[in-house]
Amino acid sequence: MEKQIIHTENAPKAIGPYSQAIKAGNMLFISGQVPFDPVTMEIVSQDVQEQTKRVLENLKAILEAANASFDNVVKTTVFIKDMDDFAKINEVYAEYFKDNKPARACVEVARLPRDVKVEIEAIAIVE
Repeated sequence: MEKQIIHTENAPKAIGPYSQAIKAGNMLFISGQVPFDPVTMEIVSQDVQEQTKRVLENLKAILEAANASFDNVVKTTVFIKDMDDFAKINEVYAEYFKDNKPARACVEVARLPRDVKVEIEAIAIVE
């Protein structure tokens, strides 16, 4: 099976030895996105809802680079620093996944890169 690296300047550069996404067959595996501005590579805000929006905009940019959209997403994993932020994160998340609600896992973790409050990875089906 052929695999293709997906990269866009409209999402943050990888901060380690990994790709923004890999397309393998008709599957797209998007690495966990954090709330970095793609230009400055800085955290957009300390507000969890603003962070969530930036994460989802980063995911959107990678999906678009693979000629896909949120409608193609079949699974997400949401990593959050504090489960008390669950409802606030869901409020923003629901704005992006209106009709297509993918399978999802959400876990609280001890720490995320650069101490952000949310990270989301995704799997999508693409052409």
